[in-house]
Amino acid sequence: MKFLNKKTNIDFMGKRKIAFVMSAVLIVLSIVTLVTRDLNFGLDFTGGTLIEVSYPTAPEISDVRSNLTNAGMNDAVVQTFGAASDIVVRIPLRAEEGTSDAEISTVVLTALQQGVEGEVVMRRVEFVGPQVGDELKEQGILAVVYALIGIFLYVMIRFQWRFSVGAVTALLHDIIITMGVLAIVQVEFDLTVVAALLAVIGYSLNDTIVLFDRIRENFPRLRKASPLEVVNTSVNETLSRTLMTSMTTLLVLIALFIFGGEIIHAFAFTLIVGVLVGTYSSIYVASTTLLELGVSKFDLLAVEKEGAVVDQNP
Repeated sequence: MKFLNKKTNIDFMGKRKIAFVMSAVLIVLSIVTLVTRDLNFGLDFTGGTLIEVSYPTAPEISDVRSNLTNAGMNDAVVQTFGAASDIVVRIPLRAEEGTSDAEISTVVLTALQQGVEGEVVMRRVEFVGPQVGDELKEQGILAVVYALIGIFLYVMIRFQWRFSVGAVTALLHDIIITMGVLAIVQVEFDLTVVAALLAVIGYSLNDTIVLFDRIRENFPRLRKASPLEVVNTSVNETLSRTLMTSMTTLLVLIALFIFGGEIIHAFAFTLIVGVLVGTYSSIYVASTTLLELGVSKFDLLAVEKEGAVVDQNP
């Protein structure tokens, strides 16, 4: 199924210098934002208490926040979880010594019960200490690093080292810009966002591999064309597939962001940004890196083994 009915002949690589400047600006802006503003780390990384409760009927979120503020929990984060009657309360790590998660949960449950007809049922209580948060942060970073190393080796074995550099450059571009957007918007950064970043890596890599595969096919087929013309032709030939995949994925993610509930907003938002940036990077960052590294048909032509039997049949 094609998204574009007519064969396109867009000069993508002719605009690669403009795209390079735009990517460089976005990366610098993202790094500056990450250094000066930092990410809005959630309880998974900072530590704290998570309490899930169920109301007899769907409460007003503003009333829930007001009850918690009156109980001295003005830093609490309130979100719906699944059904409108299910509420998740996130309490950052308290500065007071000796305050256990059991005591905090009792105070929270008492506050939530105020003005409610029926019983507010506590479903679960989870406590994340600061040491566990630091460990999760370190493991999240290592997960991304290991994924990039594995991808580099895989692409180098399947294609050639120039393709590995192009793929990893595009993925680093996607991760930095996506995290920069998260820092600007101050979306809560928790383990679900780490999972979304890894999903972005997988999505962007898949898009890049499809393009690389077409480039590899076209180099022997278009022997008289220059590397720039081969890459440009390959991008145009895979453009319909790229747009179709990106648009259908975005439709699902937008629906998930709008109707999936507040608890999944950060995950869906991260994927939306990552898909947009990943689609762009597959066309401009990965392909441009190949050209800058001097890829040619000689890098991809199979070497005929000495003494190989040549088929003489017509």
